[in-house]
Amino acid sequence: MQSLNVEEEAIITMLMMRATAIGEKSVKDALSFDTDDIVEFSLAPPLVYQGKDAAGLQAWFDTWDGPIGGDVQDAKLTIGADVAFWTGLVNMTGTKTDGTTVDLWFRQTLGLVKRAGRWLVAHQHASVPFAMDGSGKAMLDLRP
Repeated sequence: MQSLNVEEEAIITMLMMRATAIGEKSVKDALSFDTDDIVEFSLAPPLVYQGKDAAGLQAWFDTWDGPIGGDVQDAKLTIGADVAFWTGLVNMTGTKTDGTTVDLWFRQTLGLVKRAGRWLVAHQHASVPFAMDGSGKAMLDLRP
């Protein structure tokens, strides 16, 4: 097994800390891993978010009862001198405040930049496939 280099370790550690902050619904900690000018293509409307949105993230966290769980499959990390990107299939689990159980797999790509010696998320893109049969319905039941 190939050992991780220093940059890989730094990025993986940052991503794990970011995931923990999201799972624990800590807005301040979650956003501390994003650039101020982050661009996000989220699962939720609108088509694009620009910049950190603490109020929006808190509002989303408030729709969850308890922690937000998750898992990752097929993660890949490509690193340059001061830019990197991460791709993977993400499983989000938990219970919403209305009692709905969530068990959703989606695709995620993160664009990372190294600023002042620290890796940060500059772009986040999450998506689910949709039916190509003309219905346009999101395919929320797919599993890797």
